[in-house]
Amino acid sequence: MSYLSRGEGPVPAGLWDQIDEAVISAAKKTLVGRRFLPVFGPLGIGAESINIDDVDGVEENYDDGLMVTTGRKFVEIPTIYDDFTLLAKDLEYSAKYGYPIDLAKAMASAEAIAQKEDRLIFFGSKDYGYEGLLTAKGVNKVKKGDWKEGENAFADVASAIELLAEKGVFGTYSLIVSPDLYMQMQRIQPGTGLLEIDRVSKLVNGHIYRAPVLGSGKAVLVCSESRNMDLVIGQDMAAAYLEQVDLNHSFRLIETVLPRIKRRQAVVLFT
Repeated sequence: MSYLSRGEGPVPAGLWDQIDEAVISAAKKTLVGRRFLPVFGPLGIGAESINIDDVDGVEENYDDGLMVTTGRKFVEIPTIYDDFTLLAKDLEYSAKYGYPIDLAKAMASAEAIAQKEDRLIFFGSKDYGYEGLLTAKGVNKVKKGDWKEGENAFADVASAIELLAEKGVFGTYSLIVSPDLYMQMQRIQPGTGLLEIDRVSKLVNGHIYRAPVLGSGKAVLVCSESRNMDLVIGQDMAAAYLEQVDLNHSFRLIETVLPRIKRRQAVVLFT
């Protein structure tokens, strides 16, 4: 792993293993997008770009000996990163007395990376031309009722699923909601003895995800099959050695990821 400069700094192999374990553990507890999006990769750090196809419109066109694929564009896979520092005296103390290193800063960086990844998945980046599930043009939209009242949440999600079925979009449906909407469904429905969230959960076979990066009042339903969308991973989340500053050791946690929306009709945004 020369790209990560793991052989350049005075960091023993055993510590790298501990960092990897801490980073993966923290990231798994934070990531939301990877819980419902199919993963394409990892392709390696050398994968700089990849195609995004409009699966309903991609085709090869021939004209006078020239062949061009329409409905396809090639997009750079962006890098997400966050830095953290381990104190030199802590490493020396651990090496001398055998005490474990406190890797809280590495775990905090992993959580930060996970949130940045989720923001890219849901909101994309307007400045750099990346689309997210909530910002992509041409997706379906359903007017959201007040989910604190009646059975509005159940009715809205049922309407969204019916809309997808009408458009011929079938498969695994996943509902992703902001924390406030998730809590608004934690109430007993009169006359049923069931929580609203339990009724909604049955509509999507249990695939309900709470995403803190959504903020408040936001929800989206997707048919999360690989033909409709996925998450491209070049370099999966890993720590690299940066430099030694003031005797302390600086690290950079990086990954290269890109959400691909290949079928916009597979997304229903509640507005």
